[in-house]
Amino acid sequence: MATIAWINKANATPKYSTRKYNRCKVCGRPRGYLRKYQMCRICFRKLASEGLIPGVTKSSW
Repeated sequence: MATIAWINKANATPKYSTRKYNRCKVCGRPRGYLRKYQMCRICFRKLASEGLIPGVTKSSW
């Protein structure tokens, strides 16, 4: 889990746009980020399997 300080730092607007980096909106993880869904691969997989992300279906049941 990311600390509160790192999450707040990532949410702040940087002086230069290249300094911005993405974090998962659910858990704050910086790696394995999916831009389209604004979350990490782990949270995406969990929420998609529960059917909480609209438009996403499993390939097999």
